[in-house]
Amino acid sequence: MKPSQIKQLGNICFILGFASIIGSIAIWYMTGGTTPESQAHAERFGIFVGLWAPTFFILSNRFDRYATKPAF
Repeated sequence: MKPSQIKQLGNICFILGFASIIGSIAIWYMTGGTTPESQAHAERFGIFVGLWAPTFFILSNRFDRYATKPAF
């Protein structure tokens, strides 16, 4: 892969990290329901999606480092 493609992949992962945070809040808010069981499910599912954010940010960082690494 070219460094520009790797850099673009890193940018996509960075955007997906923020999308995961926003999606987590949206899922928690919109799927709440009225019963305690459905509210608990919405909270757990929102947390599950929110946990993707660190992974995407780490991948973004790694791709960025790999793209800017000097070739030997």
